Amino acid sequence: MKTVPLVGYSDKLSGRPGERINFMVSSEHKGDFTAELFRSISADPNPQGLGVVEQSCDEFFTKKSFLSRKQSFHPGSYAISEQPLKITADDKISLSVLIYPTLQCANSQSIIEFGQFSLTLNTEGQVIFVCGAESVTSSNAVSLRRWQRVEAQITKLGQISISLGSLDGSDTLKPTLKQLNREVDLSQNASVVIAGQLNGDAIINCFNGKIEQPEIYVGSNSLASWDFSRNMSSMTVPGSGCPNLKLINAPTRAVTGALWDASEMNWQHKPEHYASIAFHEDDIYDFNWEPDFSFVIPPNMPSGIYIMRISCGDDYDAMPFFVCPEKDKPQAKVCVLVSTFTYVIYGNHARPDYDDTWLEKIADWNAYPHNPAQFQNYGLSTYNNHSDGSGVCHASHKRPLFNLRPGYLTFGQANCSGLRHFQADSHLISWLHAKGIEYEIITDEELHTEGVSAIQSYEALLTGSHPEYHTNETLEALTQYRDQGGALHYLGGNGFYWRIARHSEEESLLEIRRAEDGLRAWASEPGEYYNGFDGAYGGLWRRNGRPPQQLVGVGFTAQGTFNGMPYKRVCFDPDFDWVFDGIEDEIIGDFGFSGNGAAGFELDRVDPKLDPGHKITILAQSFATDDHFILVPEEQLTHLTNLSGGPESDVKRADMIYFETPTGGRVFSVGSITFCGSLPWNNFDNPVSRLLLNVLSNSLGEPI
Repeated sequence: MKTVPLVGYSDKLSGRPGERINFMVSSEHKGDFTAELFRSISADPNPQGLGVVEQSCDEFFTKKSFLSRKQSFHPGSYAISEQPLKITADDKISLSVLIYPTLQCANSQSIIEFGQFSLTLNTEGQVIFVCGAESVTSSNAVSLRRWQRVEAQITKLGQISISLGSLDGSDTLKPTLKQLNREVDLSQNASVVIAGQLNGDAIINCFNGKIEQPEIYVGSNSLASWDFSRNMSSMTVPGSGCPNLKLINAPTRAVTGALWDASEMNWQHKPEHYASIAFHEDDIYDFNWEPDFSFVIPPNMPSGIYIMRISCGDDYDAMPFFVCPEKDKPQAKVCVLVSTFTYVIYGNHARPDYDDTWLEKIADWNAYPHNPAQFQNYGLSTYNNHSDGSGVCHASHKRPLFNLRPGYLTFGQANCSGLRHFQADSHLISWLHAKGIEYEIITDEELHTEGVSAIQSYEALLTGSHPEYHTNETLEALTQYRDQGGALHYLGGNGFYWRIARHSEEESLLEIRRAEDGLRAWASEPGEYYNGFDGAYGGLWRRNGRPPQQLVGVGFTAQGTFNGMPYKRVCFDPDFDWVFDGIEDEIIGDFGFSGNGAAGFELDRVDPKLDPGHKITILAQSFATDDHFILVPEEQLTHLTNLSGGPESDVKRADMIYFETPTGGRVFSVGSITFCGSLPWNNFDNPVSRLLLNVLSNSLGEPI
């Protein structure tokens, strides 16, 4: 397994004064590693801009040394009984299970392990029943992506048998038999493991596919069985007359089972049709490393973005965390909403266009050196697929996230900074510092758990470049903030797009179902559109009756290559001259560190059919001039028609807009994911910077 010599993660991405953040580190060095704290101002390594800018924070955390130790991690999901299962049998023991294998591997795959007894899928696709030193192998091989039943039995007199067959009875192969020349001790006291094989503290030979209805019989009586349709939204499966199963590394639940016949798409209505669990050899939720050190946020620490840097020799890592103000005691008028849910959903995105040629640019810029494409065993993002081709639908920050690091390059081949998410959002943070604007940080975590109370005291709220993933709770909080008179500034594109769910027992675990529609990296299987975590219909918020236009007046309409265009001013109403004060040219933003233009990559536009009647003023627009831009799937009807009813070129655009609500709320939206990348241009002295300064000054009711 390829590993990084020095790497870590934190148990929390954000916290308030008095809260403790633990840091887990794995160091393969012999000497001690050091830890040092910095405040992050800029995370863009581009030497043509600010570069990575951080301020030392020795007053809050004195540089310390810690003993190096290598901590291991074990990808692969499985289930294990919470207590050992004890049996005494005088006649025979039988194992029965339904399987839906999805991958034939170069290694064996364990289906059930129970002490000396196990069922294993070998490299040829046959199922082996192991009884201590003896085994018997099915005469036929499994068919991938097809439900099959496995039955195995051993008698006290030493007869072993196994059978593998389809559920419809189309194959009538006889069981494979083997007779031992001795009696067998059938007593057993051991944990039951489903979909993996324990090897000390590690899990190996994990199964890829779905498993349903595992059962252990003593004689003709069922001693242990587990119904995977029960307790669906939990990490525990109740046992029937036997110990419960604990699910490790978050296998996927609420997936179609052997009985599913497409008569019902919602697992809550026919749970017996969803009585299976999907396991993967590359599932990873929590690395479960031991903490090496911790940091308690002091009461006098300014709200902001901080970096815990660790180093040893030439190796280093840099772990961001976000410090929020003391609860209900904001000190600034401006709040920056940090999209940690989106950061985690994209965490460790191994891009298919990654190329080793990027390494030269990374070295020249002294950018963050590690890429998820090189270390896929650290767990991938929900923009990747499992080894069996199914989409990754779970995300967590309880592991190293390489693309959540200052200096990380998303697009190594770009002729600009090539940033997204955390690093791209630092363009806004550096602008606030350059303009001397006091601000405080609130993340999706606080917004989800605390609701509107987390943000209601701020006069202005700014999003980053890409607030894409939201829960119902975060959208409710933002809507309430706006309708209570807050000034909401949406400074990105493709925002408020996908619905996600948080696990009720493991709150750092997020779920996405890419249902039915939308611009997506993979598609959920039919019948699997409803979240397992909360039972809600997954996919786009638009398909849940809550399009982005309802909240911020614009919504995702087109995507292209990582290129940007300028806006053109289209509003000359004197009532809005304040927006363009000090800006003489009608062309705004033909420059920038993101795509070389303020309007690019992912574009949002106004759609009167989707907003609830906002009195929207379009201030400026940018139409896609790059042939690589396409309409998002939910907009396209045929190769000739789209939902707008007009030419496709008319709706492939970014709309910069402003509107007010009847209750005094104000919304400014830029309709572009690359807007913030233009703020630092020319040392922050440019028309895009001036425009945002005008808008924010108006929201605060005072010049900045």
